[in-house]
Amino acid sequence: MEATVTVTPDQLPELLLHVAVVRPVFLWGAPGIGKSSLVRSFAESLGLECVTLLGTQLAPEDLIGVPQIVGDRSRFAPPELIARPTPYCLFLDELNAAAPEVQKSFYSLILDRRIGSYELPAGSVVIGAGNRATDNALARPMASALVNRMVHLHLRADVDDWLKWAAHNDIHPWVVRYVTQRPDHLWSAAPKSEAPFSTPRGWHMLSDALHSCGDDLDDTLLDVLAAGTLTPAHASAFRAFVKTIRHAYDLEAVLKGEAGWPRDPGDRDLLYFLSETFRARLIKELPGSRKHVSGGVHRFVLRAKTMLVELAEISVECAQLVIASDADGVPVLPSWFLVEVTRDLPRLAARR
Repeated sequence: MEATVTVTPDQLPELLLHVAVVRPVFLWGAPGIGKSSLVRSFAESLGLECVTLLGTQLAPEDLIGVPQIVGDRSRFAPPELIARPTPYCLFLDELNAAAPEVQKSFYSLILDRRIGSYELPAGSVVIGAGNRATDNALARPMASALVNRMVHLHLRADVDDWLKWAAHNDIHPWVVRYVTQRPDHLWSAAPKSEAPFSTPRGWHMLSDALHSCGDDLDDTLLDVLAAGTLTPAHASAFRAFVKTIRHAYDLEAVLKGEAGWPRDPGDRDLLYFLSETFRARLIKELPGSRKHVSGGVHRFVLRAKTMLVELAEISVECAQLVIASDADGVPVLPSWFLVEVTRDLPRLAARR
């Protein structure tokens, strides 16, 4: 299912509070953006136990139970995990990854809140969640009858929400500082092959590993941890970022003229990282129109052009990276700035 309107993690609890208490909800979202943890937190906020059923690990009889003889009649005895005497949150995780027969078994539970003769206690909530087929995740089509039994919400990763959460959940300072500088690296689309990719969950795993290893971990181990949890390009940039911390070397120092671009061939990864960070800074700071350039921005522009000249003397490739268009060939920096840069640096204009 494709998203038309999305919600952030910060917006989700209030939506669930008003919707999930009256109707079943299905939460769509990419892998690793926090769907399961958000549902558990929501249940906790209501004082409800969260009972999780994984669609990929269920058979129909796990839901409808097994028959038993009562007097001269038989009836199905629902499983103890579901048949509870007090209200709870029933979380149907990976529901759309379940086999079609299992999905059918959920029909009455989702719509009528009932399995056989057992009915969910008043005050219980039912929430489903799953990945999208476009995420290269295990996902089966849901029958229209099942789709129509739930309210569908599409969750997206949001860097401001994640950083707010990270501040209260012991996320490693290196990770927090990096994502603050490179918010576009919080999440990336799943690759078509079996390879790590950046998600809020991946950054959380990296944070836990960094805490476990300690800040004096060597570069080799850092390479292994970053490569095992992040998109390759993000892993390389994160390793370079850690190098700037360890050597007290950052973009601010270059901007202020307190340091120059790294020139040592062994610091090429650091040069690339600083170039990408410089590009992100320009995207953030430069106005779309030349007439909106204030005195402070004008000084920043002059310094930025000087830095590009200095960068091009070391690596035309890195200087080109700063002003390059996006993957679709669309310029990301204002046209007036690009005109000035390519006028002063014609060798970049020839390669752009």
